[in-house]
Amino acid sequence: MMERYKEAGVDIDKAKSLVDLIRPIVNRTFKPGVITDIGGFSGLFSLRNIIQGMEEPVLVSSTDGVGTKLKIAFMMDKHDSVGIDLVAMCVNDIIVQGATPLFMLDYIAMGKLDLDKVKEIISGICRGCQIAGCSLIGGETAEMPSFYKEGEYDLVGFVVGIVDNKEILDGSEISFGNQLIGIRSSGLHSNGYSLVRKIFFEEKKMKIDEYIPELGRTLGEELLEPTKIYVKIIENLKKEFKIYGIAHITGGGFTENIPRILPKRCKAVIDKSSWEPHPIFELIKKLGNVSETEMMRVFNNGIGMVLVVNRDDTEEIIERIKGMGEEAYHIGWIEERKDGEEAVQFKS
Repeated sequence: MMERYKEAGVDIDKAKSLVDLIRPIVNRTFKPGVITDIGGFSGLFSLRNIIQGMEEPVLVSSTDGVGTKLKIAFMMDKHDSVGIDLVAMCVNDIIVQGATPLFMLDYIAMGKLDLDKVKEIISGICRGCQIAGCSLIGGETAEMPSFYKEGEYDLVGFVVGIVDNKEILDGSEISFGNQLIGIRSSGLHSNGYSLVRKIFFEEKKMKIDEYIPELGRTLGEELLEPTKIYVKIIENLKKEFKIYGIAHITGGGFTENIPRILPKRCKAVIDKSSWEPHPIFELIKKLGNVSETEMMRVFNNGIGMVLVVNRDDTEEIIERIKGMGEEAYHIGWIEERKDGEEAVQFKS
């Protein structure tokens, strides 16, 4: 007799087999502290060894998705990198407060469960977790017939980290004369894709596999470039340098994210001539007729993280970042903010 639930579009047996399929991939992310296997009702993580030496341990959490960048994955039928994006968008939001990522959970929802596709997605998540040094200890894969278009899915991540209360970075110590260091992004990261898709595919009728000379690769390859994970860079710098604040340049660009860490009497002055944006940003600006103001409000423009540091440490920190194989620039400074002034000011 036909199983009625399967007839309605939900295959319990296939969902059960998924756990066995992904177990060896997920287990590679496990580090000391994980005390459960995947497939249970919940994930368990012991803090016994993590909190040793901490005076007042504080858990730090964040949740995020990949947004409409997923549409590019659908168009390319390539699903092994959006998981890296997912991890990056979550962990980059907690390291700005000085936290060390501990573990991740994921949520994948699609209309009809595709084991190969889910394996690709989770492989990317696990790769991201390995780069970030955190463990994937559980998640949910939901089969939702008629809710999603065929071949499409949604992806959400949840991360938990830890920091000693005295080491929390909240920007409260930022003061006039502090300097700004920008750490280079890998490209668009995972923000602004609704505008990007409108410009390239709706207005300019470009093809996803079209080779773009300015980019040195196809449009799809550029748009699927994974978001950079900054965990190891920040962990390294924290050991030796005083960092007063960190801004993740994500949705909202410079204009919306830097003010989130600034005291009310401080403003950030950004020298736009101090770095060269990736070619993709110039292409968006030109083809979409996007103003410079909107570019700085929507995109990262080549800078994924902004650090607020001591003047005397600026050059040494930049050299340290370069020694880790990354690019960094002295992009500005902190000044007194007068009444009526914007929190972020740009100069060329």
